Amino acid sequence: MTTMNATPANFKQDVMVISLVGVAHGISHFFHMILAPLFPWIKDAFELSYAELGLLMTVFFVISGIGQALSGFIVDKLGARTVLFFGIACLGISALTLSMAQNYVMLLSGSALAGVGNSVFHPSDYTLLNKRVSMQRLGYAFSVHGISGNLGWAAAPVFLVTIAQLASWRTALFCAAFLPLIVLLILFIYRDVLQTEVHPAHGTDHADKPAEGSMDFMKIPAVWMCFGFFFMISMALGGIQSFSSASLRDLYGMSLSSATMAYTMYMLASAGGMLWGGYLASKTSNHDRTITLAFSFAGVFSLLLAAGWATAPVAIILMAAIGFGSGVAGPSRDLLIRAAAPKNATGRVYGVVYSGLDSGLALAPLLFGAIMDAHHPAWLFVCVGFFQVLAILTAVNVGTKTRALAA
Repeated sequence: MTTMNATPANFKQDVMVISLVGVAHGISHFFHMILAPLFPWIKDAFELSYAELGLLMTVFFVISGIGQALSGFIVDKLGARTVLFFGIACLGISALTLSMAQNYVMLLSGSALAGVGNSVFHPSDYTLLNKRVSMQRLGYAFSVHGISGNLGWAAAPVFLVTIAQLASWRTALFCAAFLPLIVLLILFIYRDVLQTEVHPAHGTDHADKPAEGSMDFMKIPAVWMCFGFFFMISMALGGIQSFSSASLRDLYGMSLSSATMAYTMYMLASAGGMLWGGYLASKTSNHDRTITLAFSFAGVFSLLLAAGWATAPVAIILMAAIGFGSGVAGPSRDLLIRAAAPKNATGRVYGVVYSGLDSGLALAPLLFGAIMDAHHPAWLFVCVGFFQVLAILTAVNVGTKTRALAA
């Protein structure tokens, strides 16, 4: 395999690919939060419990997780661009469906359709980045990819809550339906930049030989340890995404707008952490050590937040600190997976590994919804810290095995 040279043409292509993939990733993460910020309105409109609200998130991520593992194979067969376009279209249709929901079953259906759309992004995105971005810029590409996702997470509550307060939750969802259509139009205009079918993957320092069969990559232990790592970090993330606002309101007496601001600060700080994390990832190959330090930092502040001793403004700062630590780990996380992936199986590996993310995000709302129904808001942040510690142990194991294979 050949590696791209650092020519001006390649630099322009790298910037275009990173930007377009980043925009697509941002809208997928926006739709992770298409319902959670509207829970106060939806809860009252349909008289739902926290557990029932959590089930809406679970359906989204169960469908996404199953679809993500399958879409990786489709990406490797049909190409990332076609699959990506399909997913973005599904997101727009799902928002329209949710805006017209008349009962809980319709909410579940809309959430499931959004999960189908979300399922294609990681296999498609990482295939595009690995095949269309020069090796020397991959660390920064993964950093931008993570930042764009966090900006999507941060933008969703502001966008949805603002419109819901000014009009209604249905109007907020209707307006959200147009965002994927705009993104799809942009990507279609620059579709040639996203063509991967005729562009071979770069030569890489993968930990194993190229997979001979389509399922050979599943025999690699590091791939399944990466799955476990993603499951742990997504359990922590799922708690913050689904019920951190409700927990902060109970623990610190925050208003809805202040609790929403705390979540937004978490995501913005996480984006900043990913920017710094991209620099660190480009300077070292010991990515598990960066992850250990980052999640240790985040875990400590999670426990401080759970203690309930802070004032509301300090609690917002603590949320930002947790987000920053989690963000720093992002680019190192993606490069850790890349080191474990065999050649010509990029979509399949990222599909299976990132289905661990969806698996955790599917279970987390059920766990944390039950915690909130039992009136233990502090436990949410204790569990967040606990799952971050488990993620550290998994990352160290992956890094140790990968270095041993490379030796």
